[in-house]
Amino acid sequence: MPNSPASRLVPFAERLLGGSLPVGLRTWDGVRAGPPDAPTVVLRNRRALRRLLYAPGELGLARAYVSGDLDVEGDLADGFRRIWALTRSGAVRGAKLGPREWAEALRIAVGLGVAGPPPKPPAEEARLSGKLHTLLRDKSAIAHHYDLGNAFYQLLLDESMAYSTGYWTSDEHGYGVEQAQWDKLELICRKLGLRPGMRLLDVGCGWGSLLVHAAKHHGVQAVGITLSAEQRQHVRGRLAQHDLEERVEVRRQDYRELTDEPFDAVASIEMGEHVGEENYPEYTRTLYRMLKPTGRLVLQQMSRGAVAPGGGAFIERYIAPDMTMRPLSRTLGHLETAGFEIRDVHALREHYVRTVRAWERTLEDNWDDVVALIGEPGARVWRLYLVGGALAFEENRMGVDQILAVRSSDEGLSAMPTTREWS
Repeated sequence: MPNSPASRLVPFAERLLGGSLPVGLRTWDGVRAGPPDAPTVVLRNRRALRRLLYAPGELGLARAYVSGDLDVEGDLADGFRRIWALTRSGAVRGAKLGPREWAEALRIAVGLGVAGPPPKPPAEEARLSGKLHTLLRDKSAIAHHYDLGNAFYQLLLDESMAYSTGYWTSDEHGYGVEQAQWDKLELICRKLGLRPGMRLLDVGCGWGSLLVHAAKHHGVQAVGITLSAEQRQHVRGRLAQHDLEERVEVRRQDYRELTDEPFDAVASIEMGEHVGEENYPEYTRTLYRMLKPTGRLVLQQMSRGAVAPGGGAFIERYIAPDMTMRPLSRTLGHLETAGFEIRDVHALREHYVRTVRAWERTLEDNWDDVVALIGEPGARVWRLYLVGGALAFEENRMGVDQILAVRSSDEGLSAMPTTREWS
């Protein structure tokens, strides 16, 4: 239809991109334009465009999707793939709005009745205050993501409540995320060389998956720290359930507040992303200080290049505010500067693809229950997060690595085995 909103929007977008739209577009009048075999972006109302007018790009799209002003019909992951293919081609980077393009965008907006004040962002968007990575702000950032309620995470995750990549050791039918998480926890314990009576520190212990596994199956005494009140409450319940209250302690504590005597082994599993670049040297020095000589560290952490180290506008506003990822080489440099000897680096990127897609299937299979727990906007946040996250690992825009390091003695003794006993 020549006078429909779609007939005005699509040519403008294609001129900006220098090519055809990778997805279809349906506007609030029901008219569709774009490739017929592609997922369809649905603009349910004019407010969706107003959100994009005030926040062009990823943030505006996220706000429109989370609020329900924008939807996607068809395979959301396929839509993301098409858009990222366009990004890799350089078309999106070249689609900058200069004065002429802004003038045309405003003319289109006025003509479509889109002009108006900026819509209020969805309530699910993080609103932190205070200086970056102070104790108080870090607690608020952690609470935004991890204090959604234990019931939600119990629905999404497996029984161990491990919220990090699994270690997929089999393609056999029936092997799923629960076994992959068991194999990951066992791999960490073997790399740390845990034996009965050893003391383990878990920095950023989550819902206690490693604490419980190491205490039950390797006989250690353990301390776990978290900034999340919900996580601490859940771990305490699990310790009582498994009769581990005398052997495992869980605290609501920041890594900067650790003053204990050194431990035999330290783990920090996908927690360092929340530390921030400026504080990372203090974080690695703390991990080093908490270890006895010849004690081992397993640090599992996501990595990312120089582009969008926080994960991008959506991740930074809705999922993990103040998160920082860095290239693997920079993390290794921080560890070596702190005094660690790097002994092994284990790339697990493809394992995260399978893990996140398992979580995504659980989310979709239990959609009504998720909505009941965190509301439809919250559920839409998590759908975007999981679909986009799996694709980021698949396309090598994000990585994750398990780093094994040791605090060698003053004489250079590492006490490490000569072969990889954990393989």
